Amino acid sequence: MTEKPDDGAVPGGSNAGASPWQAAGRPAEPATSGDPVEPGQPTEPAAPAQPAAVGAGSPAPASAEPGPTASADPDGESGLTDALEVLRARLGALRLPLETAGVEAARTEQRRATDQLDDYLLPRLRAQKAPLLVVVGGSTGAGKSTLVNSVLGEKVTQPGVLRPTTKAPVLVHHPLDARWFSTDRVLPGLARVTASGNGSPLRSAVGPAAVAQGHGTPSEPSRTLRLVPSDALPKGLALLDAPDIDSVDTANRELAAQLLGAADLWLFVTTSARYADAVPWDLLNQAAARKAQVAMVLDRVDPGAEATADDLRDMMAEHGLPDSPLFVIPEGELSGEGLLPEGAVGDVSRWLTGLGGDADARRRVIAATRDGVVDSLVVRAGDLADAADEQQAADVRLRHVVDRAYADAVAHVTAATSDGALLRGEVLARWQDFVGTGEFYRAVEENIGRFRDAVGSFFRGKPKEAPQVEKAIAHGLESVVLDAAEEAAERSYQGWRGDAAGAALLEGLELSRTPAALRAEVGEQIRGWQGDVLALVREQGESKRGRARALSFGVNGLGAALMIFVFASTGGLTGIEVGIAGGSAVLAQRLLEAVFGEDAVRGLATQARDRLRARIQTVMDGQAARYTAQLDALGSAEAGGSGLRTAAAGVASAASAERRVRSRADAVPGDGASAADLLESRGLRGVRAGTDDGRPASGHDTAAEEPARKGFWKRLFGDGER
Repeated sequence: MTEKPDDGAVPGGSNAGASPWQAAGRPAEPATSGDPVEPGQPTEPAAPAQPAAVGAGSPAPASAEPGPTASADPDGESGLTDALEVLRARLGALRLPLETAGVEAARTEQRRATDQLDDYLLPRLRAQKAPLLVVVGGSTGAGKSTLVNSVLGEKVTQPGVLRPTTKAPVLVHHPLDARWFSTDRVLPGLARVTASGNGSPLRSAVGPAAVAQGHGTPSEPSRTLRLVPSDALPKGLALLDAPDIDSVDTANRELAAQLLGAADLWLFVTTSARYADAVPWDLLNQAAARKAQVAMVLDRVDPGAEATADDLRDMMAEHGLPDSPLFVIPEGELSGEGLLPEGAVGDVSRWLTGLGGDADARRRVIAATRDGVVDSLVVRAGDLADAADEQQAADVRLRHVVDRAYADAVAHVTAATSDGALLRGEVLARWQDFVGTGEFYRAVEENIGRFRDAVGSFFRGKPKEAPQVEKAIAHGLESVVLDAAEEAAERSYQGWRGDAAGAALLEGLELSRTPAALRAEVGEQIRGWQGDVLALVREQGESKRGRARALSFGVNGLGAALMIFVFASTGGLTGIEVGIAGGSAVLAQRLLEAVFGEDAVRGLATQARDRLRARIQTVMDGQAARYTAQLDALGSAEAGGSGLRTAAAGVASAASAERRVRSRADAVPGDGASAADLLESRGLRGVRAGTDDGRPASGHDTAAEEPARKGFWKRLFGDGER
């Protein structure tokens, strides 16, 4: 195609010979119905505007720059903003650390939801008069950057042949709108670099939030937002050239999705060769689900392949975008500056100009996208709450595995210390060495009174034997506890390994076996228990007047007897061991009763058992904590979604109230379409390009030729109803 002249639309250039709307700095006045002029419709020349204090393309005084001031209805937007801030706090506090089913998708959704709140929704609610942000997105090599450059008539973003093409996002705005984007009002996680119209960087303006997130240097291109002023754009409208949605660079793909989530309006670019690719339609389906405002550009359509546009239109209808505008750009040679022919981009330029010149249209776009995002967030918050509940359930499930294993271990040790099983081997032999032969048993049986009188001399006679009994008991008890702990560790490990949430936590940890330090810990607890038993004997003896002298020589012996009595029973023993252990228990019991009395002995035995169980429980709790500490560190026990559901319900209620207030305000007649914001613009390239009958030379919306179809704005927003 032969490129048409640019009508002299250059910054600061002379308007001699320019078209009437360029001389005036604005297009023709809109129709009386209040709708903006449709792309492709002939326009009547507008009368030249009266000289203004700030001419088209001239720099404005500082006082003319609008500041980013909020304009929120206290009965509407402020309540919704408060509710969304609560939701944002709950989303920020949400933790999804366990590898439950679908958790990766939930984490991605959480990140996208918080990004959309930070990058778009909260800033938009706090600043109603901020410019409308049109994000130009699409597949690799679709021609996004070329399209942006072509409608502006200058090279503000750099196209390329290498993949990925667009690495750093470029935001083009009217010079008077600079303050809206140079701060952290939107996209706070991106550092700012201000550039001239030809794309060369001038200075960096790194926002505080970007620095806080570690993105404070312009040397990271994927996390840097290049700001380019251009007086070709209408004031109140900004274009953002985003990275490729299917970039080979993961960071670029994620940033592209983040930027599309921050858009008031998507201008989605695809090609006739790739319009059916899955990746773009995944994003477009998300856009349709949350009622985002979308316009499609079908680029590089070969002559004779116009049916491709009809197929794309059918796909848009099938995917929930039946009323979205579709612009077709034919295949053609670029100019020496790398720009598309004016006629090819005429429809897109006219559409953007109409949007920039109609404050009501911009407001409707913003409101429609904002409402869709709010509704989507409520639904997504509910899904995230379900994911949080699953985290909590997994935490309970994993803890139950550990609790059951170590509770069984405590029960096993308790049984082994109460059924006589410990009175075998070395313990029994040392006790026999301590108390003597069978003749001693018979002497005790024949005259317990005489035995009671001889207690002191008995223990004074064998003071070194009692510690040997204690050592044998300690050794046997240690083996029982260690075996129980080992089995509990193995059971816990196997239970976690069979659960996806637990298996991920086992990586890099040696939890299937007990640690080497456990033996020393168990030995210390057993010695502590034996000290408890001796203390009980000593305390009981001190309460018996007249026996202090005897007890001063026999504390260790009486303590050994109490330990034997605690462990003694016929359970777990066979053959001759029954009689031996039974005799040992009877001897220990009678010895203790001879000194303290029957009731006191039962009390001592109960206290000794309780203290032993407490110490064993302490050991097993410490071993179980090796597992449960992993869950404690992640905070998954408090990951339930009830708070998130409450916050989402608050947003839904506030949104409903805000829409009622807005509908009453919309019922009051406004000023209609206004082109005042075009006074400071030199105009987008290709707006006047067209045939003699007023139709565009190329790039027309395939639906625009049907007279019965609604206009662009009514197709996009409906007839004023939501």
